[in-house]
Amino acid sequence: MSSVTDFLLNRASEPRLEAPAPDASTLDRAFACAARAPDHALLRPWRYLVIEGDGLNALGELLAAGYSDMRGKTDEKKLEVIRNKAQRAPMIIVGIAAPKKHQKVPEVEQILSAGAGMSFLALALQDAGFGVMWRTGELVYNPVVLKGLGLEKGESVIGFLYTGTVSCTKPAVPRPELAEFVARWPL
Repeated sequence: MSSVTDFLLNRASEPRLEAPAPDASTLDRAFACAARAPDHALLRPWRYLVIEGDGLNALGELLAAGYSDMRGKTDEKKLEVIRNKAQRAPMIIVGIAAPKKHQKVPEVEQILSAGAGMSFLALALQDAGFGVMWRTGELVYNPVVLKGLGLEKGESVIGFLYTGTVSCTKPAVPRPELAEFVARWPL
């Protein structure tokens, strides 16, 4: 098989990330890869927000506000934990599904296209030598967070792609046996 297959078989999510983050040229190339995702009818049902520097502090405050909205009154210690989630990497890329009304392309296909774009983006960044970790969690669905990120009606966050330089390697994650998730049909 090709070097692409070898690369995919060895890729891993990296939770421990530090500066530097990708430079503008590397990021542009990675977004060009994201735009190669399967896209029925060329609707481009995705968009991205790049957050770094002081934006990470603002994201932390937004996450804390969303958490307070969900939980009501919370203690400052818990809010600080939530704020610090935005400091896990020097760059966070927010992937947004932005489906368009179309008679032949259902919304689910468009959301899957946005997810594929996010995957291509992650792979391109890893190929450039950076680590990534795709994270979600209940806060990415919170209305306060969605409004604060500027999402339009019908849009949704598909994930936060934490991006940076890998600070330390982690143990390999066991992968499932193919027979656990692959079957021939008809059975």
